[in-house]
Amino acid sequence: MVAILLNMLDIQFIRENSDIVKESQRKRGESVELVDEVLQADKQRRDSLSQYETTRAEQKRIGKTVAAASAEERPAIIARTKELSARVSAFKDAADKATEEYTAAMWKLSNIVEPEAPEGGEDDYVVVKKVGQLRDFAAEGFDPKNHLELGEGVAGIDMKRGVKVSGSRFYFLRGAVARLELAMLTMGVDQAEAHGFIMTTTPTLVRPEIMAGTGFLNSHADEIYRLREPDDQYLVGTSEVALAGMHEDEILDLSKGPLRYAGWSSCYRREAGSAGKDTMGIIRVHQFNKVEMFVYCRQEDSYAQHQNLLAMEQEMLGKVEVPYRIIDTAAGDLGSSAARKFDCEAWVPTQGRYRELTSTSNCTEYQARRLNIRERTEDGSTRPVSTLNGTLATTRWLVAILENHQQADGSIEIPAALRPYMGGRQVIDPVAWEA
Repeated sequence: MVAILLNMLDIQFIRENSDIVKESQRKRGESVELVDEVLQADKQRRDSLSQYETTRAEQKRIGKTVAAASAEERPAIIARTKELSARVSAFKDAADKATEEYTAAMWKLSNIVEPEAPEGGEDDYVVVKKVGQLRDFAAEGFDPKNHLELGEGVAGIDMKRGVKVSGSRFYFLRGAVARLELAMLTMGVDQAEAHGFIMTTTPTLVRPEIMAGTGFLNSHADEIYRLREPDDQYLVGTSEVALAGMHEDEILDLSKGPLRYAGWSSCYRREAGSAGKDTMGIIRVHQFNKVEMFVYCRQEDSYAQHQNLLAMEQEMLGKVEVPYRIIDTAAGDLGSSAARKFDCEAWVPTQGRYRELTSTSNCTEYQARRLNIRERTEDGSTRPVSTLNGTLATTRWLVAILENHQQADGSIEIPAALRPYMGGRQVIDPVAWEA
């Protein structure tokens, strides 16, 4: 029988609102013609299925008459059933092919962008607000050091040995800086649990179906590490992937509210196409640690949940006391699964600009449709849920913490909220490297 389809978008919505889907594709800078390809493939699929099902029904009806037929009638009936059998087989092949073409076209479509998302590409974001005061290092009487100089000065970041062991864009964190990373991530988990999130450590290897289901095998496929034969698995670049896949093919009970997870994992990114970008330090690396928030909720609650995740990120950034801004990401810079995305970017003094620390995306029903994750409604039917994600803490935060909390002597003042996680320690002092 022809396979049951998992739609990436609601095909009925596309049929009735093709103009909205085309406008979304246009805002993303993606193919508008793809929408017509999907609709044509959908029509061909439905026509092929109708032919198959009609002929199959006729075959069954005539087949039931063979036993009751007379000896004279039976040869003609048997010949007719054989003819219908051949036609059923041909129509089934045609329907299967049409279904494959339809599915392939649907999987190319990105999520429908929220109307409020700005138009344009990477540089066309809208600044929502700025928080915090930038330090005037000139007034303080010294030039700030970059995070790598600071990390090396406290014997906490070792790029040279990271490269020796694993290659470019790898590193060791040591001593108090390693403890600072652990403190930050643990503080993030504590905050998440206080807000009703379930602490979860996740697999960092996933099946191709899970990676594809989250939408990461579209424009970002070249960023992902893949383990081919005999395993055929992917290394995740965020625990969002595993957390989304955790409830694949399940019906969730959301009657008591959203289901919230805080995933702790190591993450891996190839950084393909970033040659020459951020080669110094730990801003753009191949491996890092992260606490990621992930939410399953009812469709009508996704907007409010998105604002909640953004508030969670701001709460964490307030605790580490770094100046930051919030940007509303332009449609052309959204991942394929996101309908809207906000980034929180911290000020990096030695670069004189803001750099991304957190990202929170509302993926509406896009991932849930691909992974067949639903909820039971009041009338007993099911419908796809909405999924959202947001960064709560990650290794890159050390860049902003070290640079914004540095002192003239090269020491780093530990933000007050992190001190209980550092055994009460208030300052990370310069220290000579050990052999």
